[in-house]
Amino acid sequence: MTIYRTFISTLKAIFHDSGVTVIFIVASLAYPLLYKVIYWNEQITNVPVAVVDLSQSPQSRDFLHKWNAAPDIRLTHSCNSMAEAGELLRNQKVHGIIYFPRDFASQLADPLGQAHISLYCDMSSFLYMKAIYLSCNQVMLESMRNIQIDRYEQMGMGEEMAWALVQEAPYTETALFTPTGGYGSFLIPAVLMLILHQTLFFGICMLAGTRRDERLGVAEQAPMLVEIIKSVLGDAIAYFLLYYALAAILLGFYPRLFDIPHIGSIWDIFVFTVPYILSIIFFSMCISQFIRNRESGLVLLISTSLIFLFMAGISWPKEMIPDAWRYLSYFIPYTWGAHGFIHINSMGASLATTKTEYFALWILTGGYLILAVLCEKLRLYLRK
Repeated sequence: MTIYRTFISTLKAIFHDSGVTVIFIVASLAYPLLYKVIYWNEQITNVPVAVVDLSQSPQSRDFLHKWNAAPDIRLTHSCNSMAEAGELLRNQKVHGIIYFPRDFASQLADPLGQAHISLYCDMSSFLYMKAIYLSCNQVMLESMRNIQIDRYEQMGMGEEMAWALVQEAPYTETALFTPTGGYGSFLIPAVLMLILHQTLFFGICMLAGTRRDERLGVAEQAPMLVEIIKSVLGDAIAYFLLYYALAAILLGFYPRLFDIPHIGSIWDIFVFTVPYILSIIFFSMCISQFIRNRESGLVLLISTSLIFLFMAGISWPKEMIPDAWRYLSYFIPYTWGAHGFIHINSMGASLATTKTEYFALWILTGGYLILAVLCEKLRLYLRK
């Protein structure tokens, strides 16, 4: 069988199979829209918070007054104990608790004292945590500056000298790659690459499972190695042409449609996408050798999507991932593809400065191509 005949046969199989067509085209284009709707409001405001103020001091009331002025949170409940506040949190009536101990004011008055504030956040959504934590942190930094000035003055320094010491290292906070500070702008570029990876992965596994079902009980002769290579390449070309067109829409048009950061070169993105799609294709072909029926691909899709997202170190700090999982992630095309796309698209890096991810994808492409051929040869040999 020639490469061309395999290419035509694979295209026909894709478009004659409604399930695969839906996964390849409809799901690839619809899922990003769904994620954008979910994170349409990237900033949450007026998050309800409970207060447990055992200090009942002017200092704690001043802190709460400033914090309540922030648009992100709203102090809705004043509680007498942590047990009462915890019950509100469990019932989702509030999404955070701030706790002032009894010695809060006395510790502030002591030049050597250290006052503590405890903040508890609802981690069912990162957006709640972000709104509560960042707004509290901003008020705390301002309060710490005033406390430092008061303590310097108690030590006998003049007001000007105290201000000079506090303002010795001023800073300006600038959001470099997500100007809105929104979670959607941060997450959606990584999700776009994951959608490309998983829909292509699932579609190839579905087609492989369908072919196995159709050939169940039929003896297959093991063809020559050259014929297997032609078959693998013919399949790969069909998948690549279809998905490269989809990638142009997802990676070139959707970031502009969603108005998420897209400061990189579109041509660098298109060049970078070539080894990314090829590595996914051959990776999926290797895994599909172990697929025995059409439904098995769905199990793999559901069980690996979140794992791939976390292992890549995008939504979870890479430093917090165990070494074994981090090393395993290097063999998954999505890990390199997500980091490379974010570097180019969101951070404005060039292809030259993203060469580590770019060459890693080409290495995976070559490695998985060889494995795909060998696995197909071994499968057909065992079925003789």
